[in-house]
Amino acid sequence: MKPQLAESVFVRACRREAVPHTPVWYMRQAGRSLPEYRRVRAGVEMLTACATPDLVVEITMQPVRRYGTDAAIFFSDIVVPLKAIGVDLDIKPGVGPVVGTPIRDKAGVDTLRPLEPDDVPYVTEAVGALTGELGGTPLIGFAGGPFTLASYLIEGGPSKNHDRTKAMMYGEPELWHSLMERLGAITLAFLRVQALAGASAVQLFDSWVGAVAPQDYRTYVLPHTSRIFAGLADLGVPRIHFGVGTGELLGVMGEAGADVVGVDWRVPLDEAALRVGAGKALQGNLDPAILLAPWEVVERRARDVLERGRVAEGHVFNLGHGVLPSTDPDQLARLTDLVHEASAR
Repeated sequence: MKPQLAESVFVRACRREAVPHTPVWYMRQAGRSLPEYRRVRAGVEMLTACATPDLVVEITMQPVRRYGTDAAIFFSDIVVPLKAIGVDLDIKPGVGPVVGTPIRDKAGVDTLRPLEPDDVPYVTEAVGALTGELGGTPLIGFAGGPFTLASYLIEGGPSKNHDRTKAMMYGEPELWHSLMERLGAITLAFLRVQALAGASAVQLFDSWVGAVAPQDYRTYVLPHTSRIFAGLADLGVPRIHFGVGTGELLGVMGEAGADVVGVDWRVPLDEAALRVGAGKALQGNLDPAILLAPWEVVERRARDVLERGRVAEGHVFNLGHGVLPSTDPDQLARLTDLVHEASAR
């Protein structure tokens, strides 16, 4: 990592080092809430956009230009590596990822081949171009966590209760672990491609893993997540782990090997610090819906997040999940300035 990136406020906070102010970025900061995003995406399907380096660069840069965030998040989607290895899937507007042939048996699992860097040349190209354009602002690479990817593949699309996923997990544990091993290897390869191309940090979004109980996470998910984080250790980039509805899992997620644990809005950061334990930075955790309230409400709640975040060994300010499409970009611009000013040391 270039010295200016290693010394950036974002990377320093991830490493639990002293910072002049709390760094801030937003999950889904590059996206539907920005009019400039809607303009460049007009008529372009999501997976096409993710495979077009010029578009990826432009969309990734938009919120950095507009808000002055302390990091950029690579514009992609968690199903990109699955599409790259030949899985029949599409992202349907208003629905999400839809899989043509769900994977529910050994024959299906056997169709998942390893991901090679040559499968995603557009990722390498886009990351390289972005690191040049971003200068001293770090780029965060990301991938979907294995439980979340497994759920999409097994259910055939988004699911409220993850019924079929859990049925395989509990009822066919051997098949489950075989699927998770393959997905873990694909995810690790995808994250390594981004880090080796120049990303300064990586985030594993296991969005739906909050659906499992702590003892089941430990048995059915933790070994695979741990292998991903261990497989990134030699690259020296901060590793962030995030899931939604994971308040009861924070302790065991802290064991998985990430440097930073993301916290959704349901658990206050001072409480989250106790659950995660020593030796980790925290990321989060303003409720995205608060940004739809008047500014005085946003300010009060953001200051509360910053105050509670002081308990953590390192704190990266973020939302508790992604920016909502109806968010006013001006609210995010004001929030970024507020975080920088209110946390100045």
